[in-house]
Amino acid sequence: MGEMIIINVAKHMARLALNIRRQREHLNYSQEYVAGRLNISQSGYSKIEQGASSINVERLYQIAEVLEITPKELLEDGKQENAA
Repeated sequence: MGEMIIINVAKHMARLALNIRRQREHLNYSQEYVAGRLNISQSGYSKIEQGASSINVERLYQIAEVLEITPKELLEDGKQENAA
């Protein structure tokens, strides 16, 4: 059962990282720009987009604000987009 939880967390982190990158690209923002707004290095921000660095709830809200999206939207799986 412990393995299932780890797999689910990893799956959600990968989805979150992908959604962050997609939204940044949608807004035509560079990684440098977003990192600057978050007051972190570009390499640190890149690790977030790669899913190599976990984020806390506060950072999630900060990223959502910079990317002009809700935290909930960043956590969604995106399947609704294709349903329309």
